[in-house]
Amino acid sequence: MGVSVTIKKYGDRNVIDLSEWGRPFARIMARRLKETPVSVMQVTNLHLLLTIFCAWLILEERTVVACFLLIVKGVIDAVDGELARIRERPSHVGRYWDTVADTIGLIAVMWAFGELFEWDFWFTGIMILATLFQYSLFNHYSVLLRMLGSGDSTSRVDERVQPVAHPWEKQKNVNLLHTVYLLFFSWQDRIISGLAGKGSKNLTFELTVSSSLGFGMQSLLIFALAITQNLDDLPELILGVNMLLLALVLLRSRI
Repeated sequence: MGVSVTIKKYGDRNVIDLSEWGRPFARIMARRLKETPVSVMQVTNLHLLLTIFCAWLILEERTVVACFLLIVKGVIDAVDGELARIRERPSHVGRYWDTVADTIGLIAVMWAFGELFEWDFWFTGIMILATLFQYSLFNHYSVLLRMLGSGDSTSRVDERVQPVAHPWEKQKNVNLLHTVYLLFFSWQDRIISGLAGKGSKNLTFELTVSSSLGFGMQSLLIFALAITQNLDDLPELILGVNMLLLALVLLRSRI
């Protein structure tokens, strides 16, 4: 189900990323968009709107359609990064806005599930936090592998230093979104970095296992729960299986 990524995102590193199954489709879409006026930010905005639409569908109890569209959202989510790479226009603004958009979408969808299954406020909050941590874990090792393989370098493990804007983006926009990122999102990175150890020699174990916690793979699992009418088992997936995998990766990184 995963894809062996040998170029682009991870540079010269050959790793199995289970959450990257949709990237070949995203790459095809990005190539078709390369010579069009469609911007990377517009693609990001599209997948945000699609995620919010999915949340509405969940509230309407159209869960199978909603969960299928979340898979589509995952593919579109990879298009913006591919489009930036194909056009050779990496963007700090795009990197930060993509994180903001993903988090807004995650909160909307998880809140909708909470309403559907009548979770209380605190339990919904725990589900959101657990999902954020599993995504942060995957991002942590994904960024490290990109650094080792000389791949995409827009994302960094430590985002505390304000980056210098690329010639095709405005520094004031980078500054604004960097501040937003530090205020609302960097705490996840710091916690995961503090819990993680030095890691194995090539980090392939950590990347492969944590990639099962990425949105690409998780959206498939959630869709499987939807079509088998087992979506009420979502807490067992997120708070049970996923957190055990998170603990396994962190333990391995310290051994």
